[in-house]
Amino acid sequence: MSSVRSDPIHRIHSEPIDHFDRLPDSLLLLVFNKIGDVKALGRCCVVSRRFHSLVPQVENVVVRVDCVISDDDCSPSSSSSDKSRAAGPFSNLFRLLFGGIVKPLQALGQFLGPKRSTLNETLNTPSSSSLSVGPGGDDDGEMDQGGVTHHSPTQVLRNFNEIRFLRIELPSGELGIDDGVLLKWRADFGSTLDNCVILGAGSVINNVHLQVSEYVNDGFCINNGSNVGNGDDNGSIPESFYTNGGLKLRVVWTISSLIAASARHYLLQPIIAEHKTLDSLVLTDADGQGVLCMSRDQLEELRVKPLSASSASKRTLVPALNMRLWYAPHLQLPDGVVLKGATLVAIRPSEQSASKKEVSDASWLSTAFEEPYGTAAKMLVKRRTYCLEMNSF
Repeated sequence: MSSVRSDPIHRIHSEPIDHFDRLPDSLLLLVFNKIGDVKALGRCCVVSRRFHSLVPQVENVVVRVDCVISDDDCSPSSSSSDKSRAAGPFSNLFRLLFGGIVKPLQALGQFLGPKRSTLNETLNTPSSSSLSVGPGGDDDGEMDQGGVTHHSPTQVLRNFNEIRFLRIELPSGELGIDDGVLLKWRADFGSTLDNCVILGAGSVINNVHLQVSEYVNDGFCINNGSNVGNGDDNGSIPESFYTNGGLKLRVVWTISSLIAASARHYLLQPIIAEHKTLDSLVLTDADGQGVLCMSRDQLEELRVKPLSASSASKRTLVPALNMRLWYAPHLQLPDGVVLKGATLVAIRPSEQSASKKEVSDASWLSTAFEEPYGTAAKMLVKRRTYCLEMNSF
């Protein structure tokens, strides 16, 4: 009686098992959501048909813009533009104030590209995420420069159907400032500005550990490294602040930051309208200069109540504002960092709904910035408060 034996050769050369097939879709989506970056997700699309069908369902997406393409880059006027940029930060600030929106903000206009392409085509050809500047940009959100195809963020995002958390990162901040100068802002928007907080300093000295007596001679002393002593100033702004251009500079910082925030907000409209599943939207920059945030309620508010646009430029109209300012000539943080001419400005619309006014200052000022600057904000609000008003612009 013969026995049936399995073929050992067949066992050795049996078809390989794809262990990914054993993983449920929900687990793969969890991995893709941890990846987030659109370029990496685009590469995942070409791995398999299954991956290609799952990537559009990702809820957490991060778009890092590689470059800003300007019409000046292809025109003879680019050299004069370079000279203008090299003239210093104040020329950049005044160009922002009186010349409309600076180039990185104009570049966001390419979010409006209507052309749709598959995700793996968009992200796996020789390409990069970019924003193009000026009215000459292609309407389809796709440009060819130096053999590299550039795609607008909107063109890429149209391939995602269920985005809930979206983060877009510009390659740099919009506002030109001197080396060593600190300028950070955070703004929350619905259909218009809800609040904005700005932190600035004339200079930042890192890891300074000086004796208490040295600070006393400077007119301020330290209590256990955590609080700032004010000498006899009682938190008051010194007279020199008004006469040496300190106040004027802070006004420029404030208006510039508000224009940058309102321009970002205006140019996010198409993305917000197209992705109704969004719970959170953050538009920031690699320098950490400015952050625009919108929650689910604020996103829905914008869809229901259209924004008011500025007649002068492509940005959201900034409403009449109430502002509070805190200032310290020297502010030493617990980690030894010293901010010279530290200034905090808290901004809210003059006319705001009762529900939004219920949000306490402590809740949004203390969480506006990452450390060590969050601590700086908490320390500054303990000083004397100065109130200002600003008309709509």
